[in-house]
Amino acid sequence: MSQNNGTVQGEYFVIKAKENGVHVIGLTRGHDTRFHHTEKLDKGEVMLAQFTEHTSAVKIRGKAIIYTRHGTIDTEQ
Repeated sequence: MSQNNGTVQGEYFVIKAKENGVHVIGLTRGHDTRFHHTEKLDKGEVMLAQFTEHTSAVKIRGKAIIYTRHGTIDTEQ
C-alpha cells in the first residue's frame, strides 16, 4: 500500500460473479483476523474492491472471475 496526502491507498481488484449467490468476505488486519464485511453477488454482477488499512484479505466463495493487475483468476480452474 502507498500513502498519498496521509491517506492509505491499496490495490484494486474486480470480482465478477458467474452464478447467483457468490459471497465476497472481507477480512481484517491486525492480531486477530476477523470477518468485517460480506457481500452477496448474483450472476453478472461486478464488484470493484480495494485493500485498505482495515482489509488485509478477501475470501470469495462461489463461481467468479477475479481481475487484478497481476492477472485473472477463475475460481473454477
